[in-house]
Amino acid sequence: MTGKAPKRFYKKVDVEELADGFAITLDGRPVRTPMKSKLRLPSHRLASAVAEEWDAQTETLDLTSMALTGFANTALDRVRPRRKEVVDEIAGYAETDLLCYRAADPPDLVERQEREWQPHLDWLARTHGAQLVPTAGIVHVKQDAEALATIRYVVGIRDDFTLTGLHVLTTGTGSFVLGLAVADGALEASKAVAAGLLDEIYQAELWGEDTLLTERREGLARELLAAERFIGLLLAQA
Repeated sequence: MTGKAPKRFYKKVDVEELADGFAITLDGRPVRTPMKSKLRLPSHRLASAVAEEWDAQTETLDLTSMALTGFANTALDRVRPRRKEVVDEIAGYAETDLLCYRAADPPDLVERQEREWQPHLDWLARTHGAQLVPTAGIVHVKQDAEALATIRYVVGIRDDFTLTGLHVLTTGTGSFVLGLAVADGALEASKAVAAGLLDEIYQAELWGEDTLLTERREGLARELLAAERFIGLLLAQA
């Protein structure tokens, strides 16, 4: 049995600039997170976009339509208090990154993975100086300790809000490399979804589209596109 959606209890939504960031106010009262933290956003454009989500609500609040608000709440309530754990979790994906575990056959899938995945590993090495080594099959390959240390540094210097978006991108694709590429603006989220689901898409092309796969792909695309927008708004300080 599901509960009723909360009713809209406010008329006016505003953005207020304060010493510690930008606040969202509802009829003059500041919005707080579910854990009662002050909702303070570091970018005016992000704050404006979050305010638009609140203003777009009708008679009831549809929380599923407020992705940016959800990411901001997560950054303050869940990422900030356990920042080290989140950094460790994101960086840990590089140890068994999806892009490093390739098929041994059939040849066309092997070629496709090489063509679509290797450029992202090359980008990581070229841009961040961390070279991850691919292998064929599922046997674990130990990555270079220096490369993993570099990756952890690259993750650790991100702010709490960016970490939130990067976590969504990494866990959604199963690849730290794809997640970072989107966060850095080097890869579109829609292309990251296709790369992350390459094997499943390949199977669907052989045997026919699966409804569950289609729904999963569409849901993942929405989530990653929202995370991509969230990080983009963080970088837009004007």
